[in-house]
Amino acid sequence: MKTLTKVALLTTTIALAACAKSPFDRNGDGAGAGANGLNNGGISSSSLDPSSPAYFNETIGDKVLFAVDQSTLGDEARATLTQQAGWLSNNANYTAIIEGHADEQGTREYNLALGARRASAARDFLVANGVADNRLRTVTFGKERPLAVCSTEECYAKNRRAVTVISAGLGS
Repeated sequence: MKTLTKVALLTTTIALAACAKSPFDRNGDGAGAGANGLNNGGISSSSLDPSSPAYFNETIGDKVLFAVDQSTLGDEARATLTQQAGWLSNNANYTAIIEGHADEQGTREYNLALGARRASAARDFLVANGVADNRLRTVTFGKERPLAVCSTEECYAKNRRAVTVISAGLGS
């Protein structure tokens, strides 16, 4: 019984220590040195920094949506991808993986192929708008990673998408 108590106490202590402020948190805001890029290889994670992945995701937009059974880019998708291309052109130290997704209607095989076509459509648009081919990769998830699990058109529409995932890559 004493051993179990000691293990529980140790586990609690470790969990609380993990929640404590970083020793690099000079401002008391919980951001630590990461706020100025010291903890993450010089890559800012602030959504206010126009060169950060957080800014890309929140301000530019990391996903485009598609119509049912389509991999053709609509006007809104092209507008978002144009902004993505501009951001990627201005931030040459990043690469991107474009994920293709489908809603849960249809077979697994069909949706994997549809997701691949959607990812390729987004990638081809980015390349046509100045992003170097070697900075982009595609992957398809088909219906395997839905944003919403549902059986309504509103939910299905959220799952028919291509998502551009930014990561540190090439040096400038």
